[in-house]
Amino acid sequence: MSNSKLTGIFTTESDKLKHSIAGAVAGCVSSVVTCPLDVVKTRLQNQRKERKGSNSVPLYKGTGGTLKRIWNEEGIRGLYRGLGPTLYGYLPTWAIYFSAYDHFKRAFGAERTDHQSMVHIFAAMGAGATSTVVTNPLWVIKTRFMTQNVTSTHKYHNTFHAFKIILRTEGVRGFYKGLGPSLMGVSHVAVQFPLYEKMKLLLNSSDQEELSYPAILFASIVSKMAASLATYPHEVVRTRLQSQSTQPHRYHGMCHAVKVIYREEGWEIECRVYQRRLVTTAWSVLNLGSNRHVVVVKVNSITAVARHL
Repeated sequence: MSNSKLTGIFTTESDKLKHSIAGAVAGCVSSVVTCPLDVVKTRLQNQRKERKGSNSVPLYKGTGGTLKRIWNEEGIRGLYRGLGPTLYGYLPTWAIYFSAYDHFKRAFGAERTDHQSMVHIFAAMGAGATSTVVTNPLWVIKTRFMTQNVTSTHKYHNTFHAFKIILRTEGVRGFYKGLGPSLMGVSHVAVQFPLYEKMKLLLNSSDQEELSYPAILFASIVSKMAASLATYPHEVVRTRLQSQSTQPHRYHGMCHAVKVIYREEGWEIECRVYQRRLVTTAWSVLNLGSNRHVVVVKVNSITAVARHL
C-alpha cells in the first residue's frame, strides 16, 4: 500500500476519532448546562392533560412554575436528574454515529456526485438509527430519572441501580421502550440537513471558502429548531412509553399511544411544550456548537504537536 493511501486512511480515522471526542465532550458540557430545562420539558411531556370539568390541578404549570416546584420539592438534585445516564451515553453515541455514518456513506455511494445531498441524508439517518438502537437503554434510564419525583413509586438511586431494577422487573424489553418513536425521530435529519446547507449558501454571499463560525452556528440553530418543530410529536410519545415502569401499562405500543394521547388530550399536549423544546434546542445547539468547536481546535493542536515529537 502506498504512503499516500496510508496517509489518507490515518487522516480519515484521525478525523473520525477527533470528531467523536469533540462531539462527546461538547455533548456532555451542553447536557450539564441544559439539564434543568430538559427535566422541565420531560416532566411536562409526561404530564397528562385532564379532561374538561375535572377538579384536579396539574402538578406542573409552565417552565417557570415547573422549575420552582422542582427546586422547592427536590432541590438542585431534582433539576439534574438523568444527567448521569446522559453523560454515559454521549461517548458511545458519537463513536457509533461517526463509524456508522462512514459505513453508510460508502454503502450508498459517496463517490457519486449527482446525489451527494441524498447520500449524506440517508447516511445520517442510518447512523442515527444505529446509535439509537445501541444506546436506547441509557435514554430509557434517563427518562425514568427525569420523570421521578417525590411521589414516584419506583426510586432509582443511580444509573447502575436503575439498570438492575429495570432488568429484574421488566426484562430486556424494558430497555427498548420508546424505540419506535425514537427511530422515527431520526427523520429530523431529512429536514435539518438540506435546510442547514441552504442556510450556509444564503449566508455565504461573498463566496468565501469557509463560513465564519457565528454564521455556521446561526445556520445550525435555525435548521435544528425547524427540524425539531417538524418532528417533535414523537418525543411526547417516546417519553410516555419510556416512563412506564408499572403494570398495567396505559400505552401498548407507539400507535396505541398516539391514538390515546390524541383522543384524550388532542394536539394541545404538543403545543404546551413546543416553547420549552425550542428554548432547550437553541441552548443545546449553542453550547454543543461552541464547545465542539473549542474541542476540535484543542485536539488539532495536540495532534500537530504530537506529529513533531
